[in-house]
Amino acid sequence: MTTADETAIAVLGWLAGEPELLGRFLALTGTDPTALRGAVGDPGFMAGLLDFVMDHEPTLLQFCEATGTKPETVARAHAALSGFRGDTGSA
Repeated sequence: MTTADETAIAVLGWLAGEPELLGRFLALTGTDPTALRGAVGDPGFMAGLLDFVMDHEPTLLQFCEATGTKPETVARAHAALSGFRGDTGSA
């Protein structure tokens, strides 16, 4: 498991303790609560977890404060799982 995967799993673990945010995540993604366990490890789901926290700075900062994770760590994991490589493709 990569550090990016570990960060995404940490987000899921944190969300499990935040019912309001977990409900929001489930509603936005259309994921059924019973499908969560099976979705762990799916690259799209893992990227979606990081999208969720990266798309709302207060949520990102709550996660970071609660887990002692640096925002930069989440940003790197998000980039890795989203496939961002940092280039624009222009020559």
